[in-house]
Amino acid sequence: MKVLLIIPAYNEEKSIVKVIDNLKENYPQYEYVIINDGSMDHTSYICHKNKYDILDLPVNLGLAGAFQTGLKYAYVCGYDYAMQFDADGQHKPEFIEAMIKEMQKGYDIVIGSRFVEKKRPFTLRMLGSFLISVATRMSTGKKIKDPTSGMRLFNAKMIAEFALNLNYGPEPDTISYLLKQGATISEVQVEMDERQEGESYLNISRSMMYMLRMLLSILFIQNFRKRDRVRKSNKSYMEGEVK
Repeated sequence: MKVLLIIPAYNEEKSIVKVIDNLKENYPQYEYVIINDGSMDHTSYICHKNKYDILDLPVNLGLAGAFQTGLKYAYVCGYDYAMQFDADGQHKPEFIEAMIKEMQKGYDIVIGSRFVEKKRPFTLRMLGSFLISVATRMSTGKKIKDPTSGMRLFNAKMIAEFALNLNYGPEPDTISYLLKQGATISEVQVEMDERQEGESYLNISRSMMYMLRMLLSILFIQNFRKRDRVRKSNKSYMEGEVK
C-alpha cells in the first residue's frame, strides 16, 4: 500500500525543516511531496538544499491549486492513498495510521477531526466551523463534526477524481458536494498544534470571507453543480504535466 503526504507550502521557511525531518526520521513508511506554491521566501531553496522531495509551482495558485497538483502527482505515480498535510507543523503524523485503518473499512475520505470525542471550543473561528457543519448537514443530511480540518485522507478513486477534473478543491463545499453524490466519509479523532511560524493562507478578513463563501456554496451553489466523471485519461499526458 502506497501512501503519499501532499504538503502544500507557501512561505514556510521557518517550519518546513522541522516538519519534513520529523517525517523522515520517525515516519519513513510514508512518502511525501512538498508543493511549493510560488513562495516568496526561501522555502524552495531550503527544500532543495536538504534534498527534500519537492515540486515548484512558478506562481502562487492558492491551496486548491497546490493540492490538486499534488493529487495529479499521486495519480500518475499510482498511490493508493493521498493525505493533505500541513507544512506549518499543525498536523501530527502520529494520527496517520489511525486514519489509514479507518479508510481500510471502505471509506472514500477520512477526515482528521478535532471534535469526534471533544467539544468544539466557543471562539469566532470555531463559530464559522460550526455554521459550515450545520450547512453541510442541512444540505446532505449527514454530519461532519470538523468540516474545516485540513487533515484529509483520500482513496485511489478520490485521487483520480480530484486529479482529472478542474472543479475540485480541498474545501468543505467540495466535501459536502461529494457527500451528496454518494461518497463515503468518516472522521477520526486527532489533535493539532497551533501554527508557530510561517504565514497562513488565511488572515482574519480572508477567513471571514472564506466562511461566507463556503456557506453560500454549500447551501446554494452546490445544488446546481454537475459532477464531472473521471475520464479515462492517458497517464503519459499527465506525467508531462507534473514533471
